[in-house]
Amino acid sequence: MKKEYIKPFAWGAAAGAVVLLIVIFSAGWVVTASSAQTNAERIAAKAVIEQLAPIAIAQFMQDPDKKERLTELKGVDSWKRDEYVRKSGWVTMPGSKEPNRAIEDEVVDRLMKLDL
Repeated sequence: MKKEYIKPFAWGAAAGAVVLLIVIFSAGWVVTASSAQTNAERIAAKAVIEQLAPIAIAQFMQDPDKKERLTELKGVDSWKRDEYVRKSGWVTMPGSKEPNRAIEDEVVDRLMKLDL
């Protein structure tokens, strides 16, 4: 092979390798450890919320004044609803002393959809 043919071939191979790397990483065919960790943490947090939110709703349903409390909640400004739910004690899980702030928004969303 002649020397003048090697240089364009080498540049083409290098450009092809760069394009290939861009394609496989952007398409998600290769996952880095950090992105896998981030994804796993997001999935775990979502799973915890999905498991604890129904417990908070069940605690709300045991409230003897639930209709009045739901009416109050719907009257509260949207940015203060999570605080209302926290103070009500519905997001404090049985056996826990502190409210679970991770589920507040989900509980508010579910309560706003209730029709008592």
